[in-house]
Amino acid sequence: MGASLAHLLGKVFHRNDDDCKALLAAGAGAGLATAFNAPIAGAVFVLEELVRRFDTRITIVTLGASAGAIAIARVFLGNAPDFQLESLSYPSFGTVPIHLVLGVIAGLLGVAYNHAILGTLAAAERLRRCPVELRAALIGAAVGLLAWFAPGLVGGGDAITQRTLAGTEAVGIISGVFLLRFGLGAVSYAAGTPGGLFAPMLVLGAQSGVLFGIFCSQWFPAVTLTPIAFGIVGMAAFFTAVVRAPLTGIILVTEMTASFTLLLPMLGACFTAMAVPTLLGNPPIYDSLRERTLRIQEQEKA
Repeated sequence: MGASLAHLLGKVFHRNDDDCKALLAAGAGAGLATAFNAPIAGAVFVLEELVRRFDTRITIVTLGASAGAIAIARVFLGNAPDFQLESLSYPSFGTVPIHLVLGVIAGLLGVAYNHAILGTLAAAERLRRCPVELRAALIGAAVGLLAWFAPGLVGGGDAITQRTLAGTEAVGIISGVFLLRFGLGAVSYAAGTPGGLFAPMLVLGAQSGVLFGIFCSQWFPAVTLTPIAFGIVGMAAFFTAVVRAPLTGIILVTEMTASFTLLLPMLGACFTAMAVPTLLGNPPIYDSLRERTLRIQEQEKA
């Protein structure tokens, strides 16, 4: 939405193609910054994922757009981070190996999630005889039915993430919701209706991290970190495994949770979370989606 609006403004004011591309990138960063209350992450995502290089001109306009967008948003929404959490202490250096293991788990889950998304898209593509409107309506009806009986399980997922990081839910509930959201996210994306991947990824990352933290606290009592801390690190690690944008993941989660004490664990977990899919030859999800879109366009032209 942000990218489309910025590109439209460029066309309205008769800017050249280079200006419109810069505005498009800036609008995307501003949209992300506003949606997740994370101004720096919005700008970093543009450079790390969209542009994939440090471009001075795009950096300037993206930072300016993100700053302006978040300033206006906070006038209406306040200055508090998206997730309200208790203060967490700095972890010791001895916890690094544990977070490396968490990164490996997040990396494997990220590969599975990428396969799930692409698999559901391929299945939907094979149902060409069924109109896309009907497919979307059926999926929407199923999600609506679930929302009728369990409204807390659907939506973007911020409420689920908040409950998970608050530590108020039992292991069985977290595990069940994780499996449900894992499949539901892929199926919903295959509907072809407007929607994204960011918020669902944060839900799954938080839940997998908390479950890992509960396991560690039960089997390794010497580990002093709380499951909540593992949940926060898991958010960054799972995001990195799926998107392959570690800087964006670390900064995004840090801004959303105000947990500046967990930068070292995030670095370690994101390192292995990025290494595992890379070694397994699994491409980032946005690269796969881009290739799929180009392939479909070529088939339509042919």
